[in-house]
Amino acid sequence: MTISQGDQLPDATLVEMGADGPAPVSLADKTKGRKVVIFAVPGAYTPTCHSAHVPSFIRTKDDLMAKGVEEIICISVNDPFVMKAWGEATGAAAAGITMLGDPDSALTKALGMEFSAPPAGLTDRSKRYAMLVEDGKVTLFQPEESPGVCDVSAGEGLLANM
Repeated sequence: MTISQGDQLPDATLVEMGADGPAPVSLADKTKGRKVVIFAVPGAYTPTCHSAHVPSFIRTKDDLMAKGVEEIICISVNDPFVMKAWGEATGAAAAGITMLGDPDSALTKALGMEFSAPPAGLTDRSKRYAMLVEDGKVTLFQPEESPGVCDVSAGEGLLANM
């Protein structure tokens, strides 16, 4: 079943690159009592993700924060080493966007947002979406129809509906 607006996020452990190497991150801890934006992409360094999706959240970060968002989190079915390097390459890390890996696709599958495109080398990847989460509850959910499109899930798309 696909996650929907009004649903509670499932708890999942994601991974980020910490000062001492890969470190687990509880999604429940990240969202408890907080207003956060989570956006997911099919893959680090893939064309639309790299040139459109991440930059849209860098551009809209200040406007999202002005609406009470405390943190912007990017999730991809990648390892924390790739997510760290990608955050540096896109400027997301410098902008303060949290880059989290879902290396085994556990969160993505729990959300019902997985897809595979074997010809492109993508297996059990995340569909593209953006959501506003308040105290662990999805209050706005904007999935894309196609993984190569970044309209409703872009920072501007989410911001327009907040």
